[in-house]
Amino acid sequence: MNKKQVFNPYLPLYEYVPDGEPHVFNDRVYLYGSHDEAGSVKYCTGDYVVWSAPINELSDWKYEGEVYKATQDPSNTQGKLQLWAPDVARGKDGRYYLYYCLFFHLEIGVAVSDSPAGPFEFYGHVKYPENLNDGNVLSDFLPFDPAIFVDDDDKIFLYYGFAPAETNPDYPIVPSPGSMVVELEKDMCTTKGIPTMLIPGGAHSQGTTFQGHAFYEASSMRKIGDTYYFIYSSELSHELCFATSKYPDKGFVFGGIIVSNGDLGYNGREKAVNMTGNNHGSIEKINGKWYVFYHRQTHGTETSRQGCAEQITLLPNGKIEQVEITSCGLNGGPLKGEGSYSAAIACHLTGPSANGKIIFGQDTKEVLPYIFEESKESHFVANMTNNIVVGFKYFEFTGLEKISLQIKGKANGTIIIYHHNPEVAADDSLATKEIKIDEDQAWLTNEIVLTEPALKGVYPIYIKYVGEGYINLKTLTFGR
Repeated sequence: MNKKQVFNPYLPLYEYVPDGEPHVFNDRVYLYGSHDEAGSVKYCTGDYVVWSAPINELSDWKYEGEVYKATQDPSNTQGKLQLWAPDVARGKDGRYYLYYCLFFHLEIGVAVSDSPAGPFEFYGHVKYPENLNDGNVLSDFLPFDPAIFVDDDDKIFLYYGFAPAETNPDYPIVPSPGSMVVELEKDMCTTKGIPTMLIPGGAHSQGTTFQGHAFYEASSMRKIGDTYYFIYSSELSHELCFATSKYPDKGFVFGGIIVSNGDLGYNGREKAVNMTGNNHGSIEKINGKWYVFYHRQTHGTETSRQGCAEQITLLPNGKIEQVEITSCGLNGGPLKGEGSYSAAIACHLTGPSANGKIIFGQDTKEVLPYIFEESKESHFVANMTNNIVVGFKYFEFTGLEKISLQIKGKANGTIIIYHHNPEVAADDSLATKEIKIDEDQAWLTNEIVLTEPALKGVYPIYIKYVGEGYINLKTLTFGR
């Protein structure tokens, strides 16, 4: 029986669950996150959904359903505020507690369920005890991106914070100085004290190990052995970093970069290989292996994000090496170099003007290639203009002789196929084909025969367009 493959993104292409927090409960991994929509102009416009998979079959993701609505929070009965990034932990009572925040609203909400798959019911808002701040709801230091951690000694810690370098005048907020931490009582909802800073944001990182990679958002905590790993999105936004300590609430030092959604910093890379929008996720041990979950941008915006994952390596000294973003993610190795694949699993989208950070609110589609959803069943790479390169990593070929591309557009130029990054060395292509498309209507299949002997081994595939107009790429099919 052939093992089913899994790609990046690992959920169906019509699903947009960024800010992914993976947790293993009862031999299944559950993915909690916020919920974007295709082509949305706002973050997190959907209610929370949960997906899960068996720990020994990460290609078999199951939709557990819609588990919590924004209107379930008593402060948001009209649903005017979106649900932002959540986290979940199992309490010592065996129930599952979901922590969340609403769009720049100064509260952290808590919901509870008897099952990790939900549904969740509103439980309360994180608050001070009666002898602190009159027992008011916790609203200090901008409650944002909450993370929850139950330690081996049953102590419960809540992490949160938002420390942008600049604030948006449309949202008059007071940023936190960094990531904040506070211990909670056994009720999972009442603080034991006043929050303190765990690691610094950019304004407080000068002279510390965090300088240049200071805290921005996306708090998350894990424990490996006797070491605490704090995962967060740095001030550069596109990267997930880690810090380590022997304590859950103090003493953290910068550890390094785990992943960048543009591969910036990977092997010294200075030019992004993909859109470098915001990032959020964490690490999790699944069936004996460690993975990092993160997200990518689609539709040329920051507000239609999809979850991706890569296997990571923990070194004997506790370090985590930065991992390369790929198309094969959770697959446990390269994809098969045969059959058809959606072009929407591309992990490399570049060109002369297609490098750099997406700026929220700006239309970048004129210069960027981007993943686009035409319908729930149809996804493709759009806007491949002159010298745009689209890449897929990795495939294992046993004798590749031809590649068929399903395309449409308005174009007069040449398609060139490589088994290495042509931006590094473009002098030995696998194949070329001249194309001319007058009308952007039906999808056309173009078969391209390799110009060298059948390709064998593990390779990436890069597709470059040179010419006038543009093409959209829907599928690639490998043949012999």
